[in-house]
Amino acid sequence: MAEGGGCCNDSQVAFLVLFAVYMVLVWYTWQMPITKPLRLVAVFLHEFSHAVACWLTCGEVDGIEVHNNEGGVTRYRGGCRVLIIPAGYLGCSFLGACFTVLSGGRWTSLGAALSLVAALLISLCYSPNRAMVFLNLAFAAFTLAFVAVEWYVFSPVLTYLVLLYGVFIGTYSIYDIYADLCRRTVAGSDAHACHQECPCCLPRCVGAQWALCALVMQLLAVWTALVLMGDECRDQSWGGCLSEHGPFALFAFDRWDLDRWDLDTGQWTGGGP
Repeated sequence: MAEGGGCCNDSQVAFLVLFAVYMVLVWYTWQMPITKPLRLVAVFLHEFSHAVACWLTCGEVDGIEVHNNEGGVTRYRGGCRVLIIPAGYLGCSFLGACFTVLSGGRWTSLGAALSLVAALLISLCYSPNRAMVFLNLAFAAFTLAFVAVEWYVFSPVLTYLVLLYGVFIGTYSIYDIYADLCRRTVAGSDAHACHQECPCCLPRCVGAQWALCALVMQLLAVWTALVLMGDECRDQSWGGCLSEHGPFALFAFDRWDLDRWDLDTGQWTGGGP
């Protein structure tokens, strides 16, 4: 990933070290009161993902709530339930992956932070409960404070915060799917609702599929972030870099030209696929 095909440059090493440190912190502070605000933010993103899926499928959102017991509810009318139901868990995981990818640059981390603030504030227009009002205003102010420090006091700090959001939210989504949908079957859960829409798929089977999707999202996010930090992408756009070096470049069939396979050496000629 670094110049010359090696691994890794300074940015990639810093990212991997910080990612590992955050994973350890998340592991040891998971159920501590100090991380409850972050858990509630993850619950908010779960509910907000339901709302976004509802809006995208032409439904109407009547209310979004986040409760102190780390539960939440999104009340809506219309829309496509088959897409709205899985959007909670998978949307939260996807947003965690996006934070991880966007944490690598100053401008991208700014975009991620401001997008989160916008979501926190926009959702207050949809009949929030009292706990959610306090949560959203507090985290919007907290995130904006980091933005101000980043641009007027000291840099980098915002990238560290955005990566923390990515690691925590991504980890939370995987754990939440496993604990609530794979280990047990709860009437009224999203997996149970999905089973009602598609009776052929049992709730735990739904949970296993969502857990696999969430895990793959996080792995792809780490890979993509490392690719974008690589020296080979320094003078390329994101699209050009990811098309040549990103995870999905493995499926570019024009790179797997069988005419360049040397049967004697068992290697690709001309630089490999």
